[in-house]
Amino acid sequence: MESCGTIEEGCTTPKHLIPEAFQCPPPPRKKSRGESKREPLKNGYFQPPNLDTLFTMKSRPEACA
Repeated sequence: MESCGTIEEGCTTPKHLIPEAFQCPPPPRKKSRGESKREPLKNGYFQPPNLDTLFTMKSRPEACA
C-alpha cells in the first residue's frame, strides 16, 4: 500500500486537445439563366420540301358490312 503519494494508475484527464470541427463548404451556386439560351440558327430551322407528305392521311378502304 502506498502512502499519501500520487497514484499513477487509474483514471486521468486527457492531455491532448480536441481539434476544432471543420466547417462545411457552401453549396454550389446555381447556373445563371442566360447560359441556357441558344442563339437562333443562321439559316433558320430545316424545312424539307416534302414534309407535308409525312403527315397526310391516306384514304382507307371502307369495310363491307
